[in-house]
Amino acid sequence: MKILLYKEDKDPFYLQIVKQIKTQILNHSLSAGDCLPSMRMLASDLRISVITTKRAYEELEKEGFIVTVLGKGTFITDKTVNVISDEHQREFNKAVDELLLHGKALQYSIDDIVVKIKERGK
Repeated sequence: MKILLYKEDKDPFYLQIVKQIKTQILNHSLSAGDCLPSMRMLASDLRISVITTKRAYEELEKEGFIVTVLGKGTFITDKTVNVISDEHQREFNKAVDELLLHGKALQYSIDDIVVKIKERGK
């Protein structure tokens, strides 16, 4: 598992960890049943506070992405890919809504917006 933290990022470290673990689950770098490093080990590797990694793991567990088994470790749950995929779909839809809102404010037609998207996608 690879996590990179950026001080310049608007998100706090714990949220960067959460997002990166979710992304690794979605792109199958992490799979159901995979064991995550302990909070202490991750904190040490990232040179951050254990409190920060604890908060990230608590958030992931609250959302159902991981489960902690006392004495055994913390594992990716088997339902995470669908949950994350749904979350990404919601985020994408929100971005599209914002794009349409800005386009309408500039008096662009849907066709104009599609042309702009195609230009950017090259």
